[in-house]
Amino acid sequence: MTPEELDIAFTNAVASINAHTEPFPADVLLKLYAYYKHATNDQSTPSSSNPLINAFKTNALFQTQGLTQAEAKNLYIEAVNQYFLYRK
Repeated sequence: MTPEELDIAFTNAVASINAHTEPFPADVLLKLYAYYKHATNDQSTPSSSNPLINAFKTNALFQTQGLTQAEAKNLYIEAVNQYFLYRK
């Protein structure tokens, strides 16, 4: 997949998640959160008012260390595809 194709696929995956109205399982949300932050090079720290949620988000971010942005985008896309595959 070319970088341009990857960007388009990533943007489409993000749009499909944003359009989804049903609640997501927490483990899926944490994966998507970490992959998205890494894929978009977002260096901000978790900012939930709940310290426990911040801890889970921070842990998810640690698990994505060492990934390139392209790898994070691919993993995000795979996680979205897998989630929707099992929702049908």
